[in-house]
Amino acid sequence: MADNVAMPKISASCPCGGPSFASCCGPYLSGAAVPQTAEALMRSRYTAYTLGNESYLRATWHPSTRPAEPIVNENERLHWLGLEVKSALRLRQRKVNTEQADTVEFVARYKIGGRAHRLHEVSRFVREAAGGDVPRWYYLDGSFPE
Repeated sequence: MADNVAMPKISASCPCGGPSFASCCGPYLSGAAVPQTAEALMRSRYTAYTLGNESYLRATWHPSTRPAEPIVNENERLHWLGLEVKSALRLRQRKVNTEQADTVEFVARYKIGGRAHRLHEVSRFVREAAGGDVPRWYYLDGSFPE
């Protein structure tokens, strides 16, 4: 999936807020593991954005809604500041996720040109098998609550 996974330039913690990159999103971005929940996929996609990992973002975006143009703008001076998952508690309370669709609400903070911004999104995810593979989660689209 991602041949050149850059290691985050931070302390031991994962960009998504997890304990460490190696035990959190790292295995997903390297292709060694597949996220088992929509929340885990959303967190790994946030981490991929912080690292500019275009190939992972494309691979985890559902083909029906994946944009043709580049997802990451290498010339944009964007600095990701943090992630807050709003629906994490509801998702963790589920014993086993057997659903084929899910949503994750989050707020991602970032800076462009020294100015702080926030992205508040309710993302939709679908779980399906592609080409006979085991089912996996894909980002479908998102809405932006006021």
